Amino acid sequence: MPQLPSLPQNAHLRDLLARFPKNVEPLMIFVNAVLRSEGALTIAERELIAAYVSGLNACRFCYGSHVIHAENLGVDPNLLENLLNNIETAGISNKMKSLLRYVEKLNSLPNRLVQADLDAVLSHGWSEEAVFEAVEVTGLFNMMNRIVEGGGVTFDYAGNAQGHTSQNAGPEVAKNSYLMFLETIQQQVADREKAAR
Repeated sequence: MPQLPSLPQNAHLRDLLARFPKNVEPLMIFVNAVLRSEGALTIAERELIAAYVSGLNACRFCYGSHVIHAENLGVDPNLLENLLNNIETAGISNKMKSLLRYVEKLNSLPNRLVQADLDAVLSHGWSEEAVFEAVEVTGLFNMMNRIVEGGGVTFDYAGNAQGHTSQNAGPEVAKNSYLMFLETIQQQVADREKAAR
């Protein structure tokens, strides 16, 4: 993976975004809106999709981070590994499998989606709002995975979970974790600017 020379070794996403803070605030506000606002999908379902898409894209940083978020919201972390290995034998409902099949196709071959793909999801009882939220999460994590990989974020949460902003924090902290992450980045930028004076 390429890494920008100004980033530290074992660079975390906060290092990348603090180095290039111009659009961090609107980005994190959007991430928080997509993943934490009230919606047709639960917050846990959206985090499951975020981790699943990141796993499909082999983005270790985002996958590891969102497995932790999903686990804090009650999702078994082994479920995500099972989904990536074989969605058909993973221990989830047929309803959720239908949505994740749609997400998987959208993630890899969006121009090959057909009406039958959408109809299969809707026939399992998902609302159009839920499908669109899944589409938003999928699109968001295609972007975030590419920011992470293209910018050279090398931090891996495997073995480093204690460094996560919401590790063992529970659902209440998870509700604001992206805005807390924004505050962490803004503080890092302020500290760097102060040190440069």
